[in-house]
Formats: sequence, C-alpha cells, structure tokens
Amino acid sequence: MISLNMKTDRLIGILSILLQSKKTTAPELAELFEVSRRTINRDIEDLCKAGIPIMTVQGSGGGISIMDGYRMDRTLLSSRDMRMILAGLRSLDSISGSNYYSLLMEKLEVGSSRFISGRDCILIDLSSWNKSSLAPKIEIIQNAIENRQLVSFDYYSPNGESRRLVEPYYLIFRWSSWYLYAWCCDRKDFRLFKLNRMLKVNETSQKYEYRNVVQPDLSDEKIFPKGIKVKALFDEDVNWRLIEEFGPESFTKTENGKLLFTADYSDIDSICAWFMTFGDKVEVLEPEEVKKRIVQISENTLKLYKR
Repeated sequence: MISLNMKTDRLIGILSILLQSKKTTAPELAELFEVSRRTINRDIEDLCKAGIPIMTVQGSGGGISIMDGYRMDRTLLSSRDMRMILAGLRSLDSISGSNYYSLLMEKLEVGSSRFISGRDCILIDLSSWNKSSLAPKIEIIQNAIENRQLVSFDYYSPNGESRRLVEPYYLIFRWSSWYLYAWCCDRKDFRLFKLNRMLKVNETSQKYEYRNVVQPDLSDEKIFPKGIKVKALFDEDVNWRLIEEFGPESFTKTENGKLLFTADYSDIDSICAWFMTFGDKVEVLEPEEVKKRIVQISENTLKLYKR
C-alpha cells in the first residue's frame, strides 16, 4: 500500500538534512523545499510532536538542529534506508503528473552524497497503460486530500454507472492498480474506488471535517472474500500462467500430464471469465454452476458469430 502526501515527503527530507547537518535555518529549508517559512515552522513542530528532539536557537549564530545525543544514533536513517527512500520517491515520480518527486530526490541526494553508498538496486515503475489519464486524477485527489475538499466523479462498476461525491482520505496502490479510499456521501460508508473506473474527477469547493479514520484493511480476504471452491484440469503448457497468477502450490501434476488446479474464488463471473481466457486448454470439473455458466457463454458467443 502507498499513500501519497507531499508533506510527509517534505518531513522526510527535512529530517534527512537535520541528521546530516550540524545546523540549518528556516529560510534555508524554505528555499530548498520551495515553501514558506511558516510552513517550515509547522513542519518542525510536527517533527517535535513525533518525538524528534529538535532545537531552535534564535538570533545570530542560531538555527535548527537535532540534539547531539540523538544524532549519534544514525540507525534511524541508514545508508540503506536512504536508498529505499529514494527508490520510493522515484517510483512515485513514475505516475506523477509533475517533476516534484524528481526535484525532491535531487535535494536529498545532494545533501546525502556522503551518507548514501552503493548503486541503485531497486527500480519501481508504478505507471500503467492509462498513465496519461491516471496522473491527472492522482494530482486532483492528492490536492483534495491536502485541502480537505470533497471530490466528485462518475464511477463505472459491475453494478452500473453512478455519480459519486466523496471525502478522500487515502490514495492506494494495491493489486497492480491505484485506488481511492474515501467516505461516500451517498452510501454513508467507506468505499474503495478503482481510479481506472473513475471519470470526470473534480475537486469541489466543498470542505469536509476530517474523520478519525484508520488505515483500511486491504487484505485479500477482506476485499475478495473467497466462497467458491473451483477444480479444473489444465494442459501442461499453461503452467506458467498458473504459477504467475496463483502460485506453484495451486496445482499438482497428474499421471497423464494434466495439471489439477484447485482454488477458492470470490465470484462466479470473474472465475468464468478467467477460465475462458485459456480456451480449450482447461476443463472445469467443479463446481457445476461454473461449468453451466461457461457452456451458456460459449453457446451465446457461437450464436453471435454464426449470425
């Protein structure tokens, strides 16, 4: 799960600089991160509330620093930690509609040249085929979360099309897709919306009061409750797909070379559609309802093309 928040990124950057520098000043940080001195002062207060012992000294020769006894413990942000932070920022830049994260990486790398050793070993690209339409949505939602403003959009789901008005709380990357976790004003409950199914996304002028919301439970069991036990025989030459999508423990090899596949699934429509992508390389054994549904779909498809 990934939650985008420019303020969090800035706090990480400030903390990194304080850990590596003897002393800095609010004007220097404001210029570096391109924000106001008032914003930097609020960031310093937030770091203090988080338990970081930061000292501020006014007047000539003063500045902002971390207490000496604390800065000796460099394990808070080790060289490996910094590389992971930079890898994370680089991954966010792959879907960003701006160069904000690239600039932040440059600022961190310049201040961390003596602290970061070794070459990049992790490259993450979070973009998708829909990057051109995805990046603007992410930027709009991110701004709405920071400004505490409602978001409206058209949503397309298996249940049909609807217009939604929501309180946005988290942008989430999960199951190879981007989602918005928000309070739906119509349903009066928290919902998870897939960004690729959202059109006409707008940040409204309506403010909302922040709810005391915990991070959503995104476990597979919670989002995709499994209640359908399926069993099927696959041809051996599609083993790579079973391994990729369900893992090697999902099937066993039979005496005649077929692959006996067993799994728990969440809904019949999805599993039928998945089985049919294998064409004649799979024979469904159980349950009977899935077999009947596949036969019905196949017959309807045959009629369509015969016509």
